[in-house]
Amino acid sequence: MSNPRAASLISVTILVCAVTGCATTQRNAGTAPSVRHVLGERLERTGDEIVVCGQFFHTGAPVVTWLDPGGYDAYRVEARFAPFEKSSWPDCCKDSPELKTPNRYGLRKDALTPEQIERVRGGGWDLPLLQNVVDQFVFHYDRSGTSRRCFTTLHDKRCLSVHFMIDLDGTIYQTLDLKERAWHATTSNTRSIGVEISNVGAYGKDEHDPFDTWYRRDESGHTRIAIPAEIGDGGIRTANFVGHPIREEPVTGTIQGRELTQYDFTPQQYDSLIKLTATVCKIFPKLTCDYPHDENGKLIPRKLPDDQLNAYHGLLGHYHIQTNKIDPGPALQWERVVNGARELMKVP
Repeated sequence: MSNPRAASLISVTILVCAVTGCATTQRNAGTAPSVRHVLGERLERTGDEIVVCGQFFHTGAPVVTWLDPGGYDAYRVEARFAPFEKSSWPDCCKDSPELKTPNRYGLRKDALTPEQIERVRGGGWDLPLLQNVVDQFVFHYDRSGTSRRCFTTLHDKRCLSVHFMIDLDGTIYQTLDLKERAWHATTSNTRSIGVEISNVGAYGKDEHDPFDTWYRRDESGHTRIAIPAEIGDGGIRTANFVGHPIREEPVTGTIQGRELTQYDFTPQQYDSLIKLTATVCKIFPKLTCDYPHDENGKLIPRKLPDDQLNAYHGLLGHYHIQTNKIDPGPALQWERVVNGARELMKVP
């Protein structure tokens, strides 16, 4: 039997929804209703978010993800910077013999059970499971000088990938969700997140270095970064940006037993690296905000023995993982990064 009063209430509700837009309330089983949302309302982002298991996390630093205009998408098969008509996968294989597979990333399966692999192989990672897998954050320099050139090398030419790149102006580019196994650090790929920091690299005294090409003194006598004219603006996102290494003079130090010289990173890169480090250490509780050091607290500047590397969870350089690597070089100020990140995290 119909209820005229109920029908009238339903009609009024429909009218109100039509005029104002119906609001929905999301709730989980056993919990109180959470914030109400208007259907079709755009979720605002602030431009500092990274993506972890499809969720957004604030960093406080400028971030461009693969989802954003101007981003770098490591999920794509085609070459990013080849002419469009020659960017297909078959064309990539002809131009770059190092490319062996259309995908430049894989599944973090080594630490998973067969049942978990079946669950996540289609992308079904949840944050708690990923938090149980990730416990290393690997620092690299790209030796390319800018993030655009770095992505060209990794994606278009070498069949490699990395989760983050930090350009000279401090812009963080995220190329993959952190659930993915990027190909950047061999034996540590399954358990790690990787970041490439733009810098032309470190060199031995008998090696030809590009310092005279990339670094100049400005009118006031300060060292500035001079991107070579043949690569234009290098893809730097900040218009008319002029970068300066945080230390005026090149830094010399020993990595893997070799004496190397390198210009330091920019203040903007340190600021973003510190904020990104604090963020990933907050998200991943197994990732300790510290770097490999000896009993006296001094940085270990070489590959860790396999047993120590297997047991290690925290920040580390590429050279801590492989004997044939020297990045992020002798110039990186580990104490600056760790102390800055701890301050943001309020870790004693």
